[in-house]
Amino acid sequence: MDKVLNFKQGRVPLLISMPHAGLHLTPAVKAGLIPEAQSLPDTDWHIPALYDFAEALGASTLSAEYSRFVIDLNRPSDDKPLYAGATTGLYPATLFDGVPLFREGHEPSEEERVTYLQKIWGPYHRTLQEELARLKAEFGYALLFDAHSIRSVIPHLFDGKLPDFNLGTFNGAACDPTLASQLEAICATHPQYTHVLNGRFKGGHITRHYGDPAQDIHAVQLELCQSTYMEEVEPFRYRPDLAEPTRVVLKQLLDGLLAWGQQRYG
Repeated sequence: MDKVLNFKQGRVPLLISMPHAGLHLTPAVKAGLIPEAQSLPDTDWHIPALYDFAEALGASTLSAEYSRFVIDLNRPSDDKPLYAGATTGLYPATLFDGVPLFREGHEPSEEERVTYLQKIWGPYHRTLQEELARLKAEFGYALLFDAHSIRSVIPHLFDGKLPDFNLGTFNGAACDPTLASQLEAICATHPQYTHVLNGRFKGGHITRHYGDPAQDIHAVQLELCQSTYMEEVEPFRYRPDLAEPTRVVLKQLLDGLLAWGQQRYG
């Protein structure tokens, strides 16, 4: 199997995870997708580009190479549902719009999917776990920012238009509440954008599993509306005119994470 992830080690106690940025498909998945899925519409488009300031910030970065249509890295390995109602699983069966993802009878085999779990999901999560352990050992604490994006309107998943910035801390279980409050306060200083904490998106498996404030590991997920930085229809073009003001907020959020950690732990 080709390269399954990109990892760059940083110099500050922050890891940015990008589990849904991948565009690669396995032959079995590519052969089975319906025509509407061939353009990979449910991708977290351009997330590595949107956060390309991370290296200058000193953050570690981890991003997926394979599409979530192969295996969803933000789901638990036992595929236990994370949300009540409409959602997608470890091996997605539908598009976000509720349409079947694969042509009938052309889904990847169980054997194929076991391989995806071992060779794509496994390495991503081992890298994530090892880097958080390294950060905690070096700094005494670790900060995890799980970076996502999604179309602003998906009736099958949520009503109306999603807020622009959707912060998730698993209802406060994944990070210190004072950190979440500071991130909310940063969003509030940019009234041109809407925001919410623990709304429709409370954080997926990565936030819930790795965030452990009692062990000084604080995790936050951001589900960002794609309308804030790109065109939400094919060919899903990146829009620098939209993205640059959004990146100002993203930089402030990450600076806020680091400043909170420095203040909290010294």
